[in-house]
Amino acid sequence: MINKVILIGNLGKDPEIKRFDNGGAVTKFPVATNENYRDKNGEWQTATEWHNVVVWGPAAERAEKDFRKGSMIYIEGKLTTRKWQDQQGVDKYITEVRAVITRRLEKREEGGGSGFMPGPEDEFPPVAAPKKEAPPAANPQVQAPPAEDDLPF
Repeated sequence: MINKVILIGNLGKDPEIKRFDNGGAVTKFPVATNENYRDKNGEWQTATEWHNVVVWGPAAERAEKDFRKGSMIYIEGKLTTRKWQDQQGVDKYITEVRAVITRRLEKREEGGGSGFMPGPEDEFPPVAAPKKEAPPAANPQVQAPPAEDDLPF
């Protein structure tokens, strides 16, 4: 089974960090993603979806330092749901994105626009080179594809 979330959006407010006695840290912040579409009258509309993001450990420290309200960021992680009881004993739930990779997306100076700007702390898994296979043996029964003029469309 797979539980993976990838978001590119803007921070709704500055990250809030909580530090623990053991030296650990957790940071929380909302991220807005937008979807543009045409309504039934042909007018462009924007739908905004808000996501609660949680970051643990050293990545929480970096997020607090590097992210600010309005920053465009890349988030990769998984969905988690927490349950608790309020003061009246009513069960409450919240769904969050537990981020594993967080990166600020910066505007490029020369090219305009924005793009993914990985830093030295990026932890992307290495990509294996594709295996080279031997070319298939010549088979006299295999026909060559038809010439362009012979195509039925």
